[in-house]
Amino acid sequence: MTMLSVAAAPSVALEGNNPLLNMSIFLAFVILTMIIVIRSGRNSKSANDYYAGGRSFTGPQNGFAIAGDYLSAASFLGIVGAIAVNGYDGFLYSIGFLVAWLVALLLVAELMRNTGKFTMADVLSFRLKQGPVRMAAATTTLAVCLFYLLAQMAGAGGLVALLLGIEDKLGQSIVVAVVGVLMIVYVLVGGMKGTTWVQIVKAFLLMTGAGVMTIWVLVLNGFSLSKLLDTAVAASTSIPADAILSPGLQYGGNPLDFISLAVALVLGTAGLPHVLMRFYTVPTAREARRSVVWAIWLIGVFYLFTLILGYGAAALVGPDVIKSAPGGVNSAAPLLALSLGGPVLMGIISAVAFATILAVVAGLTITAAASFAHDIYANVIKKGKVNPDAEVKVARRTVIVIGILAIAGGIGVQGQNIAFLVALAFAVAASSNLPTILYSLYWKGFTTRGAVWSMYGGLGLTVLLIVFSPVFSGTPTSVFGEGVDFAWFPLNNPGIVSIPAGFLLGWLGSITSTRKEDPRIAAEMKVRSLTGHGAEKASEH
Repeated sequence: MTMLSVAAAPSVALEGNNPLLNMSIFLAFVILTMIIVIRSGRNSKSANDYYAGGRSFTGPQNGFAIAGDYLSAASFLGIVGAIAVNGYDGFLYSIGFLVAWLVALLLVAELMRNTGKFTMADVLSFRLKQGPVRMAAATTTLAVCLFYLLAQMAGAGGLVALLLGIEDKLGQSIVVAVVGVLMIVYVLVGGMKGTTWVQIVKAFLLMTGAGVMTIWVLVLNGFSLSKLLDTAVAASTSIPADAILSPGLQYGGNPLDFISLAVALVLGTAGLPHVLMRFYTVPTAREARRSVVWAIWLIGVFYLFTLILGYGAAALVGPDVIKSAPGGVNSAAPLLALSLGGPVLMGIISAVAFATILAVVAGLTITAAASFAHDIYANVIKKGKVNPDAEVKVARRTVIVIGILAIAGGIGVQGQNIAFLVALAFAVAASSNLPTILYSLYWKGFTTRGAVWSMYGGLGLTVLLIVFSPVFSGTPTSVFGEGVDFAWFPLNNPGIVSIPAGFLLGWLGSITSTRKEDPRIAAEMKVRSLTGHGAEKASEH
């Protein structure tokens, strides 16, 4: 392919976009998923049904659901765009997201399933003081879910802006509002069971769509990866030769930024509350283990797809066209579909991406609602003396509030790279949740003070460093632009500082605590986490 045809092809492809066809396919997907949610939601009556889907899913089913939950808009839209524009450095997101699952599998998945009931706080408060620990865990859960929701909402606005050719802020804001309303309906009607089935269907569609596009790109390049990379280099006219294949295009100026990002991605997954909550939807610890193994295979294969799709987008569409398109970097995958299969394939891939966003935001919303209703309302405010039906009613009302907050926040973060926004959510999870989870499961000397210091301290420090980093001010891509500059922390991701601080605070709080925890309860938790004895009994209460 000559340089001229590479430059000319994208503009032709953009003109071939058919908004009416795109919306028709998108509506078909929404109707399909809504039918699934309504059918599944008929049986969501008890708290166990609403929060954990009745613990009725097998390991493979839950593995697909975990993949559906984890392979968010950041994975599909953000990473493909990051690879297309930043090459090698963009693929580092994929590596971090995948390796993170080994931490989740080896350290927390089975133990969390054995010890908990509905939420992360069930585990963290098992042998500690209920009130302060549940309150802190609910706070960090809501913070992580909010960051993640903002990323998904940003992706929704950018995606549909591309689908419909909407370039004004008002149109994208309306799109975000529509996503928020659909999300609220999904969770109110379907609960965890409906949400899980949407995630399973979405994971299957996403894997199929990405697989077809990957094979298509390889066919066009004679199944030669080197030919694909050469074409991508030739198409990247505004980037120095071969820079797209070498490390440093995005993180070369500050290698510490990459290390910080990598640490947050690898350690953050094991602290993501909406992923941890998935372990409670299976009946046994063995199924929890199987579900994580299935998830690792699905996610691993998908991230290999993103490498081909990212460089395919660079080769067939071009980084400059991607960055200037409605939706910016996040439009790489739909534009690649448009150049490969025309408006029909673009409509299908865009609809799959939109289903991806809907499924993930539904999972995040039910996690946040469960955390507020189960941890704060039922166990802190009502001291555990609450009717399960009343608890579920509070959870449903919380869904509406979270939906409104997500819509407002999503409108505010339009234009931000969503893979980057998700990385910030990972930093919060790794700094505030993971230290407390690991200490609770593995250290018998851990105390309530240690848990509270770790969670509030990790959360507070992470948010503080993010606010005073280039994310918020001082650069053209900052939230406030380069006209405002109050940044003093040099890194875009604070993980390299905030994660060790979270572990340190948990240790300091525990060794300085005068009130030690009951060793009998600690022993009971250890036996249950390792053997699963009593876990099924706890889930019935």
